[in-house]
Amino acid sequence: MLTQKQKELLLLIHERMSTGDVAPSFEEMKELLGLKSKSGIHRLINALVERGYLERLPHRARALQVRKLPEGYRPDGNDMSDAAVRTRNVNATYADAGHHFTPANESIPLYGKIAAGTPIEAIRDEVNTIEVPPAMLSKGEHYALEVEGDSMIKAGINDGDTVIIRKSDRANNGDIVVALVDGEEVTLKRYRRAGNKVILEPENDEYEPRVLEPERVQVQGHLVSLMRTYH
Repeated sequence: MLTQKQKELLLLIHERMSTGDVAPSFEEMKELLGLKSKSGIHRLINALVERGYLERLPHRARALQVRKLPEGYRPDGNDMSDAAVRTRNVNATYADAGHHFTPANESIPLYGKIAAGTPIEAIRDEVNTIEVPPAMLSKGEHYALEVEGDSMIKAGINDGDTVIIRKSDRANNGDIVVALVDGEEVTLKRYRRAGNKVILEPENDEYEPRVLEPERVQVQGHLVSLMRTYH
């Protein structure tokens, strides 16, 4: 399964080259994919080559050839490139056999650990991603965090779980949110408003709620799903 960025890059290269043009430059790829450096493009291309989606052709500038397209991709009918023809043949074979493609998993950023006990600074890592079934996402932009601590166990959130967060700067009473406190501490808690105060409530009787001035708390998203492993 390709990550979202790998898929975006593969289709970007394919769509440019299917019109008879050369592959985009690394600088173009970086800008179009919203990456900070060309080293990220090198890593994506290396991964696509290793997995057989791309091939490097020797002794030619921007010498890339698309060998195959992502699973479930439907090429345009006018696209007669080798990769598109091969993909249509595979799709037809699956259809004749009575198979149907299921929606591909979505790749979202995994930004590090978040405290569900004593707040810790979140570690943001743009490189790591996690594959998530579409049914676990809502509308909008999402990211994932690893839970560290036990203060939300009565809400069914355990130490080591991965929470899926929808980006948002607003919250309703009772939402479980990612809250940035004083611009540096990030924590996962239930959000309450009481008069002119914000209360960040744990779901564990061993922890005390935090009562804060509203200007000290910035909501960075709210919980939409949770993933757990048992090994």
